[in-house]
Amino acid sequence: MTIKARETVRKRVYRVLRERILSGVIAPAQRLVETRIAREIGVSRTPVREAFHALEHEGLLKALERGGYVVRPIEKKEVEEICEIRAALEGLALRWAMERNGQRLIRELRKNIQRCEERLREGDVKAFVELDARFHETIARFSGSERLLELAGSLRRHMLRYRIESIYVEVNVKRAIEGHKAIVNALNEGPLEEVLAALRRHLEQSKEDILKYAFSEDRPL
Repeated sequence: MTIKARETVRKRVYRVLRERILSGVIAPAQRLVETRIAREIGVSRTPVREAFHALEHEGLLKALERGGYVVRPIEKKEVEEICEIRAALEGLALRWAMERNGQRLIRELRKNIQRCEERLREGDVKAFVELDARFHETIARFSGSERLLELAGSLRRHMLRYRIESIYVEVNVKRAIEGHKAIVNALNEGPLEEVLAALRRHLEQSKEDILKYAFSEDRPL
């Protein structure tokens, strides 16, 4: 019972810290203090230390020579790699989803786009973060592969850490919605090659927005 309880606390601490890092609440290059994190979450230092080790192994934290950890800075190469991997993985998901139930997939994605546009008209730009995740998650879910769904979700969460600055800008949201529309139109009209091309263009645009907002010294505020 004690071991089980300890594992539950460790997983909860890991999940909380991971989500804070990926969502940008804990910023890149920010130093993490074990005692302070433990006090904020309301746990002992042991599960926090274990969570730090797990997050270091995952590549989100970097151990400091003098002790402690820091959130790994965002790197251009990593952004480019994740975008390339996502294109391959989500391309496979699209192919499998089309083979299983292409028309139902199209209906679900159109509903998502409609909700995105409604929330944008209401001025709720931040709602796109969750709706964008649902759009891509729908594709992965319709593929019928739990492993693919898990991998795609993990990559998408990593991408959010880099994308958080650009995804709240209205012009970028509108551009992303147009990218979603292009994917759906290709699903409805074109061969697989056109669908994959639309997906790649959408992810390429996301990459350009990330690089512009995360690395440009004169990026818009």
